[in-house]
Amino acid sequence: MECPKTWFHRRSGIAGFDRSPVWFRDWLIIEREATLIRWFEPLIVPGLLQTKAYAHAIIAGSGMVDAADVDLIVTARLDRRDLLAAPKPPTLIAIVDEGVLRRCVGSPAIMAEQCQFLLEASAHPHMQIYVAPSSAGVHGGLGGAFTLAKARDFDAAHLDSPLHAQITGRRDDIDSLTRRWEAIRGESLPRALSLELIEDVAKSWQT
Repeated sequence: MECPKTWFHRRSGIAGFDRSPVWFRDWLIIEREATLIRWFEPLIVPGLLQTKAYAHAIIAGSGMVDAADVDLIVTARLDRRDLLAAPKPPTLIAIVDEGVLRRCVGSPAIMAEQCQFLLEASAHPHMQIYVAPSSAGVHGGLGGAFTLAKARDFDAAHLDSPLHAQITGRRDDIDSLTRRWEAIRGESLPRALSLELIEDVAKSWQT
């Protein structure tokens, strides 16, 4: 894996660093230093955009975390959102599959709150949220979630697996994922229509 030396030097003050798995800490550093984060999720709301209730339902409902550790992991996940409120926050562009909005995680009330949170987040100039609609059918994002992070002196990508994070800075990997990102973006609704869909789904969870 090609990567800048700075990835492996702990930065003081990184929210949730000590409460996060060791294998995830390198990504927390990258995430903190990035100026642009592009995130695609086909199954769940991106971690940086999850509400407390949604995060708790996802983590507790997985059945893979000890009950005593759930609250600690939830807190660590929410702490990561601090970077979006920094004086110079990164630009966050997130694309979620429509199924993410329509999958009941926890309860209808939790989903209504989560959809409303996405709408509120999208009002910030440094955050953009798009939806890949079900009508798109097969598209380049069905292979799984991934995140691209860009800073002045590096590009990096993060891919999830059930066991650990895969982080790469290889040029070929970044180029391949960037092409995949653009393909997904091309299948997604425009920003205004994406927000209209999120609002409609939020209302459906309230009925």
